[in-house]
Amino acid sequence: MKPQLLKVSTGPAQSFSVRRDVVPYMNNKWHYHPEVELIHLKKGVGTQFIGDSIKSFRSGDIIMVGAHLAHYWRFDDIYFSEQSKACADVRVAHFSENFWGDQFLNLPENKAIKTLLENSRRGLQVNGKIKLKVADLLEQMVVADGTHRILLLLEALTLIANCNQTTKLSSIGFKQDYDESENLRINAIYDYTLKNFRRKIHLEEIAGVAVISPNSFCRYFKSKTRKTYSRFLTEIKVGHACKLLMENKLNMKQLCYESGFNNLASFHKYFKITTGKSPMNYQKEFMSRHNN
Repeated sequence: MKPQLLKVSTGPAQSFSVRRDVVPYMNNKWHYHPEVELIHLKKGVGTQFIGDSIKSFRSGDIIMVGAHLAHYWRFDDIYFSEQSKACADVRVAHFSENFWGDQFLNLPENKAIKTLLENSRRGLQVNGKIKLKVADLLEQMVVADGTHRILLLLEALTLIANCNQTTKLSSIGFKQDYDESENLRINAIYDYTLKNFRRKIHLEEIAGVAVISPNSFCRYFKSKTRKTYSRFLTEIKVGHACKLLMENKLNMKQLCYESGFNNLASFHKYFKITTGKSPMNYQKEFMSRHNN
Protein backbone atom coordinates (compact mmCIF):
# COMPACT_ATOMS: atom_id res chain seq x y z
CA MET A 1 0.00 0.00 0.00
CA LYS A 2 1.02 3.63 -0.37
CA PRO A 3 -0.38 5.35 2.72
CA GLN A 4 -0.11 8.97 3.74
CA LEU A 5 2.21 10.03 6.54
CA LEU A 6 0.07 11.58 9.26
CA LYS A 7 1.54 14.04 11.74
CA VAL A 8 0.19 13.56 15.25
CA SER A 9 0.20 16.79 17.22
CA THR A 10 0.61 17.17 20.97
CA GLY A 11 0.19 20.15 23.25
CA PRO A 12 3.17 21.96 24.77
CA ALA A 13 2.48 20.36 28.17
CA GLN A 14 1.92 16.83 26.80
CA SER A 15 4.35 14.08 25.80
CA PHE A 16 1.67 12.08 23.98
CA SER A 17 -1.73 12.68 22.43
CA VAL A 18 -5.14 11.51 23.67
CA ARG A 19 -8.37 12.72 22.13
CA ARG A 20 -12.04 12.02 21.59
CA ASP A 21 -13.42 11.95 18.02
CA VAL A 22 -17.16 12.14 17.32
CA VAL A 23 -17.02 12.45 13.52
CA PRO A 24 -16.63 9.41 11.22
CA TYR A 25 -14.26 11.09 8.77
CA MET A 26 -11.42 11.88 11.20
CA ASN A 27 -8.29 10.38 9.55
CA ASN A 28 -10.66 8.37 7.35
CA LYS A 29 -7.93 7.43 4.89
CA TRP A 30 -5.06 4.99 4.45
CA HIS A 31 -2.30 6.44 6.64
CA TYR A 32 0.54 5.70 9.01
CA HIS A 33 2.57 7.51 11.66
CA PRO A 34 5.67 6.81 13.78
CA GLU A 35 3.52 6.80 16.94
CA VAL A 36 1.80 3.73 18.38
CA GLU A 37 -2.00 4.03 18.31
CA LEU A 38 -4.38 2.66 20.95
CA ILE A 39 -7.98 3.16 19.89
CA HIS A 40 -11.34 2.41 21.49
CA LEU A 41 -14.19 2.44 18.97
CA LYS A 42 -16.85 3.17 21.55
CA LYS A 43 -19.60 3.70 18.97
CA GLY A 44 -19.49 2.88 15.29
CA VAL A 45 -19.31 0.08 12.74
CA GLY A 46 -17.40 -0.21 9.52
CA THR A 47 -14.39 -1.83 7.88
CA GLN A 48 -10.85 -1.68 9.22
CA PHE A 49 -7.67 -2.10 7.18
CA ILE A 50 -4.51 -2.79 9.18
CA GLY A 51 -1.48 -3.80 7.14
CA ASP A 52 -2.84 -6.57 4.90
CA SER A 53 -5.69 -7.42 7.31
CA ILE A 54 -9.27 -6.54 6.35
CA LYS A 55 -12.15 -7.08 8.76
CA SER A 56 -15.22 -5.39 10.18
CA PHE A 57 -15.05 -3.31 13.33
CA ARG A 58 -17.94 -2.74 15.70
CA SER A 59 -18.79 -0.74 18.80
CA GLY A 60 -16.61 -1.70 21.75
CA ASP A 61 -13.55 -2.82 19.76
CA ILE A 62 -10.09 -1.91 21.02
CA ILE A 63 -7.16 -2.04 18.61
CA MET A 64 -3.46 -1.35 19.04
CA VAL A 65 -1.56 -0.30 15.90
CA GLY A 66 2.22 -0.27 16.06
CA ALA A 67 4.64 2.34 14.77
CA HIS A 68 4.66 2.86 10.97
CA LEU A 69 1.93 0.25 10.37
CA ALA A 70 -0.54 1.61 7.80
CA HIS A 71 -4.22 1.53 8.75
CA TYR A 72 -7.61 2.92 7.78
CA TRP A 73 -10.94 3.06 9.65
CA ARG A 74 -13.78 3.26 7.13
CA PHE A 75 -17.13 3.90 8.85
CA ASP A 76 -20.23 2.60 7.04
CA ASP A 77 -22.05 4.93 4.66
CA ILE A 78 -24.91 5.45 7.13
CA TYR A 79 -22.59 7.60 9.28
CA PHE A 80 -22.19 10.08 6.42
CA SER A 81 -25.91 10.48 5.68
CA GLU A 82 -27.49 13.75 6.81
CA GLN A 83 -30.77 11.94 7.52
CA SER A 84 -29.14 9.27 9.71
CA LYS A 85 -28.91 9.50 13.48
CA ALA A 86 -25.92 7.15 13.57
CA CYS A 87 -22.96 8.75 15.34
CA ALA A 88 -19.33 7.83 15.85
CA ASP A 89 -17.59 8.04 19.22
CA VAL A 90 -13.91 7.17 19.49
CA ARG A 91 -11.11 7.52 22.04
CA VAL A 92 -7.58 7.34 20.66
CA ALA A 93 -4.10 7.69 22.15
CA HIS A 94 -0.91 8.21 20.13
CA PHE A 95 2.50 7.85 21.74
CA SER A 96 6.10 7.28 20.65
CA GLU A 97 7.66 4.05 21.82
CA ASN A 98 10.42 5.96 23.60
CA PHE A 99 8.53 9.05 24.79
CA TRP A 100 9.36 8.06 28.39
CA GLY A 101 13.10 7.90 27.61
CA ASP A 102 15.43 5.56 25.76
CA GLN A 103 16.12 3.29 28.75
CA PHE A 104 12.60 2.88 30.15
CA LEU A 105 11.59 -0.12 28.03
CA ASN A 106 14.92 -1.83 28.73
CA LEU A 107 14.18 -2.03 32.46
CA PRO A 108 13.62 -5.70 33.41
CA GLU A 109 10.24 -4.83 34.92
CA ASN A 110 9.04 -3.56 31.53
CA LYS A 111 9.87 -6.63 29.44
CA ALA A 112 6.17 -7.46 28.88
CA ILE A 113 5.39 -3.93 27.64
CA LYS A 114 8.41 -3.96 25.32
CA THR A 115 7.21 -7.26 23.84
CA LEU A 116 3.69 -5.84 23.49
CA LEU A 117 4.96 -2.85 21.50
CA GLU A 118 6.96 -5.17 19.23
CA ASN A 119 3.87 -7.35 18.62
CA SER A 120 1.74 -4.28 17.93
CA ARG A 121 3.72 -3.70 14.74
CA ARG A 122 1.42 -6.31 13.22
CA GLY A 123 -1.68 -4.73 14.78
CA LEU A 124 -3.41 -6.24 17.80
CA GLN A 125 -7.08 -6.71 18.58
CA VAL A 126 -7.81 -6.74 22.32
CA ASN A 127 -10.40 -9.36 23.29
CA GLY A 128 -12.25 -10.46 26.39
CA LYS A 129 -13.34 -8.59 29.51
CA ILE A 130 -10.08 -6.65 29.59
CA LYS A 131 -11.59 -4.35 26.94
CA LEU A 132 -13.84 -2.66 29.49
CA LYS A 133 -10.91 -1.83 31.76
CA VAL A 134 -8.77 -0.47 28.92
CA ALA A 135 -11.72 1.55 27.61
CA ASP A 136 -12.19 3.12 31.05
CA LEU A 137 -8.49 4.01 31.28
CA LEU A 138 -8.62 5.70 27.86
CA GLU A 139 -11.71 7.62 28.99
CA GLN A 140 -9.80 8.87 32.03
CA MET A 141 -6.75 9.77 29.91
CA VAL A 142 -8.80 12.18 27.80
CA VAL A 143 -9.32 14.50 30.78
CA ALA A 144 -6.27 13.65 32.91
CA ASP A 145 -3.16 15.81 33.11
CA GLY A 146 0.31 15.68 34.56
CA THR A 147 1.92 12.45 35.65
CA HIS A 148 -1.51 10.86 36.02
CA ARG A 149 -1.86 10.64 32.20
CA ILE A 150 1.36 8.64 31.93
CA LEU A 151 0.36 6.31 34.78
CA LEU A 152 -3.02 5.63 33.11
CA LEU A 153 -1.33 4.76 29.81
CA LEU A 154 1.18 2.56 31.60
CA GLU A 155 -1.65 0.74 33.38
CA ALA A 156 -3.53 0.20 30.09
CA LEU A 157 -0.44 -1.22 28.37
CA THR A 158 0.33 -3.44 31.37
CA LEU A 159 -3.20 -4.88 31.29
CA ILE A 160 -2.98 -5.65 27.58
CA ALA A 161 0.54 -7.07 27.85
CA ASN A 162 -0.49 -9.52 30.57
CA CYS A 163 -3.97 -10.50 29.40
CA ASN A 164 -3.11 -13.18 26.80
CA GLN A 165 -6.26 -12.16 24.94
CA THR A 166 -4.95 -10.35 21.89
CA THR A 167 -5.12 -11.33 18.23
CA LYS A 168 -2.45 -10.34 15.71
CA LEU A 169 -4.03 -8.80 12.61
CA SER A 170 -1.49 -8.22 9.83
CA SER A 171 0.55 -11.11 8.44
CA ILE A 172 4.11 -11.61 9.65
CA GLY A 173 5.49 -11.11 6.14
CA PHE A 174 3.72 -7.82 5.46
CA LYS A 175 6.19 -5.14 4.44
CA GLN A 176 5.48 -1.70 3.22
CA ASP A 177 7.26 0.84 1.10
CA TYR A 178 5.95 4.38 1.41
CA ASP A 179 5.45 6.53 -1.67
CA GLU A 180 3.23 9.51 -1.03
CA SER A 181 2.35 9.89 -4.73
CA GLU A 182 0.35 6.64 -4.62
CA ASN A 183 -1.87 7.71 -1.71
CA LEU A 184 -4.74 9.10 -3.79
CA ARG A 185 -4.80 6.07 -6.07
CA ILE A 186 -4.99 3.45 -3.31
CA ASN A 187 -7.62 5.46 -1.42
CA ALA A 188 -9.69 5.73 -4.62
CA ILE A 189 -9.56 1.94 -5.06
CA TYR A 190 -10.56 1.37 -1.43
CA ASP A 191 -13.43 3.85 -1.46
CA TYR A 192 -14.86 2.66 -4.76
CA THR A 193 -14.71 -0.99 -3.71
CA LEU A 194 -16.39 -0.33 -0.36
CA LYS A 195 -19.21 1.58 -2.04
CA ASN A 196 -19.81 -0.97 -4.81
CA PHE A 197 -18.86 -4.45 -3.52
CA ARG A 198 -22.50 -5.62 -3.43
CA ARG A 199 -22.59 -5.74 -7.24
CA LYS A 200 -20.14 -7.11 -9.79
CA ILE A 201 -17.16 -4.80 -10.25
CA HIS A 202 -15.59 -5.27 -13.68
CA LEU A 203 -11.83 -5.16 -14.14
CA GLU A 204 -12.06 -2.31 -16.66
CA GLU A 205 -14.17 -0.38 -14.16
CA ILE A 206 -11.79 -0.56 -11.21
CA ALA A 207 -8.78 -0.03 -13.49
CA GLY A 208 -10.46 3.17 -14.64
CA VAL A 209 -10.76 4.29 -11.01
CA ALA A 210 -7.00 3.70 -10.62
CA VAL A 211 -6.35 5.42 -13.98
CA ILE A 212 -4.27 2.54 -15.36
CA SER A 213 -4.93 -0.16 -17.96
CA PRO A 214 -6.75 -3.38 -16.93
CA ASN A 215 -3.62 -5.47 -17.61
CA SER A 216 -1.47 -3.15 -15.53
CA PHE A 217 -4.03 -2.96 -12.71
CA CYS A 218 -3.80 -6.64 -11.77
CA ARG A 219 -0.02 -6.48 -11.57
CA TYR A 220 -0.07 -3.14 -9.77
CA PHE A 221 -2.59 -4.17 -7.10
CA LYS A 222 -0.82 -7.42 -6.25
CA SER A 223 2.57 -5.72 -6.05
CA LYS A 224 1.20 -3.22 -3.51
CA THR A 225 -1.03 -5.46 -1.39
CA ARG A 226 0.43 -8.98 -1.73
CA LYS A 227 -3.01 -10.22 -2.81
CA THR A 228 -5.12 -10.23 -5.95
CA TYR A 229 -7.95 -7.75 -6.33
CA SER A 230 -10.45 -10.64 -6.43
CA ARG A 231 -9.18 -11.87 -3.05
CA PHE A 232 -9.32 -8.33 -1.67
CA LEU A 233 -12.92 -8.00 -2.92
CA THR A 234 -13.86 -11.35 -1.37
CA GLU A 235 -12.41 -10.28 1.99
CA ILE A 236 -14.50 -7.09 1.86
CA LYS A 237 -17.65 -9.14 1.20
CA VAL A 238 -16.86 -11.68 3.93
CA GLY A 239 -16.10 -8.87 6.40
CA HIS A 240 -19.50 -7.35 5.68
CA ALA A 241 -21.14 -10.77 6.08
CA CYS A 242 -19.47 -11.17 9.49
CA LYS A 243 -20.97 -7.89 10.61
CA LEU A 244 -24.44 -8.95 9.43
CA LEU A 245 -24.07 -12.29 11.22
CA MET A 246 -23.28 -10.43 14.44
CA GLU A 247 -26.38 -8.27 14.01
CA ASN A 248 -28.50 -11.41 13.40
CA LYS A 249 -31.30 -9.57 11.56
CA LEU A 250 -31.27 -11.39 8.20
CA ASN A 251 -31.71 -15.01 7.18
CA MET A 252 -28.76 -16.70 5.46
CA LYS A 253 -30.07 -16.17 1.93
CA GLN A 254 -30.69 -12.46 2.49
CA LEU A 255 -27.30 -12.11 4.14
CA CYS A 256 -25.61 -13.84 1.19
CA TYR A 257 -26.97 -11.40 -1.40
CA GLU A 258 -26.58 -8.35 0.86
CA SER A 259 -22.86 -9.18 1.10
CA GLY A 260 -22.43 -9.27 -2.68
CA PHE A 261 -22.38 -13.02 -3.32
CA ASN A 262 -24.37 -14.47 -6.23
CA ASN A 263 -25.40 -17.74 -4.58
CA LEU A 264 -25.30 -19.58 -1.26
CA ALA A 265 -22.75 -22.14 -2.45
CA SER A 266 -20.10 -19.54 -3.26
CA PHE A 267 -20.97 -17.60 -0.10
CA HIS A 268 -20.37 -20.63 2.15
CA LYS A 269 -17.22 -21.60 0.21
CA TYR A 270 -15.47 -18.23 0.38
CA PHE A 271 -16.64 -17.47 3.91
CA LYS A 272 -15.00 -20.66 5.18
CA ILE A 273 -11.82 -20.07 3.13
CA THR A 274 -11.51 -16.57 4.59
CA THR A 275 -12.52 -17.15 8.23
CA GLY A 276 -11.87 -20.87 8.70
CA LYS A 277 -15.49 -21.32 9.88
CA SER A 278 -18.89 -21.79 8.32
CA PRO A 279 -21.22 -18.76 8.58
CA MET A 280 -23.44 -20.61 11.07
CA ASN A 281 -20.53 -21.62 13.30
CA TYR A 282 -19.13 -18.08 13.15
CA GLN A 283 -22.45 -16.69 14.33
CA LYS A 284 -22.82 -19.31 17.08
CA GLU A 285 -19.35 -18.57 18.43
CA PHE A 286 -20.03 -14.84 18.44
CA MET A 287 -23.38 -15.23 20.17
CA SER A 288 -21.84 -17.56 22.75
CA ARG A 289 -19.09 -15.04 23.61
CA HIS A 290 -21.51 -12.13 23.57
CA ASN A 291 -23.98 -13.78 25.95
CA ASN A 292 -21.37 -14.92 28.47
